[in-house]
Amino acid sequence: MLRALFVGGVVDNSEMDLDGAQPPVHYPENGHTGRPRYKLHLVGRHDGEVVYAVYGAPDLADAEVARVAEERGYARRFQAEAVSAEP
Repeated sequence: MLRALFVGGVVDNSEMDLDGAQPPVHYPENGHTGRPRYKLHLVGRHDGEVVYAVYGAPDLADAEVARVAEERGYARRFQAEAVSAEP
């Protein structure tokens, strides 16, 4: 299980648990609006496992999501290394 953390949008600063070892690229995975509400920006790894995923609202730039994640101390909180979710 891993923790999903949200930056921006209507659920800013919210958290939830996700099942599985890898987070989906978009949250929710199968949104019916035709446009995903949140995009995966960062993952936090501890001992090779993904322990958290940071999702940002579609209108937020990668740099802004990374800044907020750093400010909120996600990597420190989960004792993990934050890395870009981009392949």
